[in-house]
Amino acid sequence: MAPSKTAEVIGAGLAGLTAATALAQRGWTVRLHERDSDIRAIGAGIYVWGNGLATLEALGLYEEAARGAHVGPVLESRDHRNRVVEEVPINGPGQARVLTIMRDHLINTLIGGAEKAGVDIRTGSEVTEASPDGRLILRSGETSRADVVLAADGVNSRIRRQFDVVAHRAPARQGATRLTVPRSPEFVPAQDQGKYIEYFSGRRRVLYTPSSETSLYVALVADEDDRPASRIPVDTAAWIRSFPHLERLLSACAGVPGRWDTFQFLTLTRWSMGRLAFLGDAAHAQPPYLGQGGGCAMMSALGLADALSGSDAPVDQRLRDWEYAERPTIEHTQRWSHRLGQLNYVPDAARASLLKGCGRLPRLGASRLRAALTTPTGSGRFAGASAR
Repeated sequence: MAPSKTAEVIGAGLAGLTAATALAQRGWTVRLHERDSDIRAIGAGIYVWGNGLATLEALGLYEEAARGAHVGPVLESRDHRNRVVEEVPINGPGQARVLTIMRDHLINTLIGGAEKAGVDIRTGSEVTEASPDGRLILRSGETSRADVVLAADGVNSRIRRQFDVVAHRAPARQGATRLTVPRSPEFVPAQDQGKYIEYFSGRRRVLYTPSSETSLYVALVADEDDRPASRIPVDTAAWIRSFPHLERLLSACAGVPGRWDTFQFLTLTRWSMGRLAFLGDAAHAQPPYLGQGGGCAMMSALGLADALSGSDAPVDQRLRDWEYAERPTIEHTQRWSHRLGQLNYVPDAARASLLKGCGRLPRLGASRLRAALTTPTGSGRFAGASAR
């Protein structure tokens, strides 16, 4: 029997865990390095659209990931007067699928899947160097060599910085404070409690996201230089001035631990060189306005495992084939995310008219949801879906 192929994966986020699990399920010997002493989820809730759900189905993890998730009927955008200006029906026949769950539950589900598949997860294991010939060096001084090395170590990837591969990187002008509060019937009217709602007012947004039966994910989006809005702990008075109709919800955010992150946009000249590949935020970070950062990372990671396992071509060729297949949809989604962020700089009345107009154009809606409606490469083999 021929020895199994080996993979070293750097970073235990959504991309790294997905790639490691998918490769192990396909017979690879996989070691996953996480530099922290434990694997922590950064963030609060997360939207998992159809492409991410299909990836979880392909890994055999959908049922566990969806346990306790919220399934909303509609996505709404509302103007500064709390009027609905756009609505996108979801989760019905012929509509896009999306669940919202707590990020730590999703990460723990992927950890369980990786362990079951036989991935060797090493925490407190920091990789300091990697090379296109498949070699890597750990801070401990240990060296290793593998058939493929996958750098999934985030937007500030240490491994990526060793190579001149960044085509464009720019912090967005906006960011968000993300936090979780207990759900309450007092926050919004009864008819709105199960919806996903994005509220606009000036250059600020509030995202209302039920993420379980008991948890509500709240994102407070503003310009990075809007000091009252970006303050931690949350300056609830500043936010209530912009959204007086959400006073009870925003008051509940007082003193709640939260985290401010500036959004990032990143593209690379190429996603791989030799036996080394970049994936997830290390390759294609995007603002969160489509809720697709995690979904694109998972979808691309599954496609990577499929490309590496479904051909006898040299590894570098398989990695180029993977990029050729995945990059168009992901960069389309990045561009859409960037455009949606520019809505912050459109005056309230004009923005409301623009969103109303967009809601009347089905082709525009389909373009915006392209990633969500994509069947991930490699999912057909395991989930019975047809590949792209």
